[in-house]
Amino acid sequence: MLIKKLSELHNRNFYFLKVLAPLLLITSCSVSQQISNQAKQDLLNNSSISSGHIGISIYEPATDKYWFNLDADKYFVPASNTKLFTLYAGMKYLGDSLVGLRYEKINDNLTKILGTGDPTFLHADFKNQPVLNFLNKKVDYSYVQNSSRTNLTPLGNGWAWDDYQSDYSAERSEMPIYGNLVKFYLQNDAIVVSPTFFYNPSIQSLNKTLANQKALKFNIERPFENNLFQVQYQTAAKFSEQLIPFKTSSSGAPYNSIFIKLLEDTLHKKINEFKSEDSKVTLKNIIYSQPTDSLFRPMMHRSDNFFAEQTLLMVSNELLGVMNDEKIIDTLLQTDLADIPQRPKWVDGSGLSRYNLFTPKDFIYILNKLKNEFSLDRLKNILPTGGQGTLANYYLKDAGFIFAKTGGMSNHCSISGILLTKKNKLLLFSVLVNHYPTGSSPVRRAIEKFLSEIRDKY
Repeated sequence: MLIKKLSELHNRNFYFLKVLAPLLLITSCSVSQQISNQAKQDLLNNSSISSGHIGISIYEPATDKYWFNLDADKYFVPASNTKLFTLYAGMKYLGDSLVGLRYEKINDNLTKILGTGDPTFLHADFKNQPVLNFLNKKVDYSYVQNSSRTNLTPLGNGWAWDDYQSDYSAERSEMPIYGNLVKFYLQNDAIVVSPTFFYNPSIQSLNKTLANQKALKFNIERPFENNLFQVQYQTAAKFSEQLIPFKTSSSGAPYNSIFIKLLEDTLHKKINEFKSEDSKVTLKNIIYSQPTDSLFRPMMHRSDNFFAEQTLLMVSNELLGVMNDEKIIDTLLQTDLADIPQRPKWVDGSGLSRYNLFTPKDFIYILNKLKNEFSLDRLKNILPTGGQGTLANYYLKDAGFIFAKTGGMSNHCSISGILLTKKNKLLLFSVLVNHYPTGSSPVRRAIEKFLSEIRDKY
């Protein structure tokens, strides 16, 4: 009897392998073919895309199967999709709270302090300022200076140099302050400058003019080489609020000279400079500033380049003891990311660099690691969904079912993220489009239609 039952079980398994397994394979092939047809209809035959290059990858984690790949192992300039890799590094190594300042008490009247790369210090987004509260104590401070510890350039490799006046191109630094930006805005028919340190005779002269001529057209500009902000008249439009990066160092001055001057101006006290020959200076005491996710969420929602660059520098500082984007990228690629499908050319934290090269499968890989190592719920809280952030005008009917990071620069756009289908399938996707001659809007709308169709059908 036992032998008979075993024989029947064997026959059932054989039937499954012989009959049902091919059916599953056919179904899988059918899904791939259907998505291929959809891609042709929505993307490949789209005149805004067809003259450029496109790579697509769609993956189901539950089955460890790719549903569809098109040039998914080819390299593309990903723009701000690069921030997904920076996000992984930050979530992996920055803990629950940002290290805002390191310090060491020398005596009752003197404390040494050291920058950590934290971009939230006196940033307008963060009202609670633990580091400022600490520095307001009635003691003197000595800021540790060591040029070899911060072997970085204010602007990254492959950045467009003429973006230096744009708020999305704030300079990187060891100890950011006020987001490394100057804010100019109108209040009571006068220009207000924040921080006031940058108020100068040119702005003062403008305010005298505004008192008599309120409809004046102008804007504020600064030269590449210094922080002498000037008023430019006879512009096309009336003035609106401006945020302009300030130069974090001046010719012949110590790297942190502007930071120290701004800190002195804010605290109303002299900040000494402590010269150190130790390239890996560590001060044992820590002031924590903000919850890490309070930094990561705006970094991904509004695609904040400055937050991303500083996140990568903070990871380098915590892991290597120095702030060096090239060294930390190489370290990550040799350790945590060693099994990546195609080794990328990863250059910066933000994706501003046109030297970055990643494949669609690389983004499937990092999304899967983010999901597996830090939970889907946390990732969904950090990435924007339809109607939020950089998706504010997209995926409105898919809000709550798509969570993604966009990327964009001239003639390049991308989107990679998580998609929950109407049949409750969790998918990871990446669509990278390069070298199209049109603007980005028709390309993004075509991708939106393609992804929404997949959500509706599967």
